[in-house]
Amino acid sequence: MKPNEPNPGLERVKFQLRAKGVPDESRNPLRAGIHSRGYLPHVKREGAAYFVTFRLVDSLPKAVLLRFEQEHAEAIRRLPAKTTIEQAAEVHRDLRRKIERYLDQGVGECHLRRPEIADMVADALRHFHGQQYLLDDWVVMPNHVHVVLWPMPKFTLSAILKSRKRHTARQANLVLGKTGETFWQRESYDHWIRNDEEKARIRRYLRMNPVNARLCKAPEDWKWSSAWPGWKSAA
Repeated sequence: MKPNEPNPGLERVKFQLRAKGVPDESRNPLRAGIHSRGYLPHVKREGAAYFVTFRLVDSLPKAVLLRFEQEHAEAIRRLPAKTTIEQAAEVHRDLRRKIERYLDQGVGECHLRRPEIADMVADALRHFHGQQYLLDDWVVMPNHVHVVLWPMPKFTLSAILKSRKRHTARQANLVLGKTGETFWQRESYDHWIRNDEEKARIRRYLRMNPVNARLCKAPEDWKWSSAWPGWKSAA
């Protein structure tokens, strides 16, 4: 299946998401509803907290991503006609897990491994905390970033991510001595967090990500995450 071909299974998933109570406001799908910036659907819910992943442009080869997306599309096609929101969510979680396991292998140039760039990205994430969004747990890995945040009223997740990615890309390219080169992959992964149990599970994953990737022995040892005690004193 090619990326631009219609996907009836995906349409069923969209219908089920709407039927289960996710707002489908056509006026501003970036605030509430379903929209797409590429191949994957992005579900937005007014007042929700989000788990977001964005990655460096060379962190996931196109051939690998295409294979994952084809497997994802096939899984959607196999969903029953009366798909539950949990069944649909599990298909999307499976794609996320595959991508995250691949990212943790440290593919690409891993510019975020450089302390000065990782410091800059961490500072940028924290910069608008309490002004545009409430920042929860976060971690900067060698080739990707995970964030849990809640957009404040009048600010959309899309605008927040665009701002933070544009700023950090410009600053990173200055450090690298590059001009106008793409730094981040255009499309980010975002997932609205349904309940406190899911949020706790995601927070544990973020805290343990550097440990599981064998970058440190304990979450508190990784400077570029919310688990590092030094960020509290710098607040």
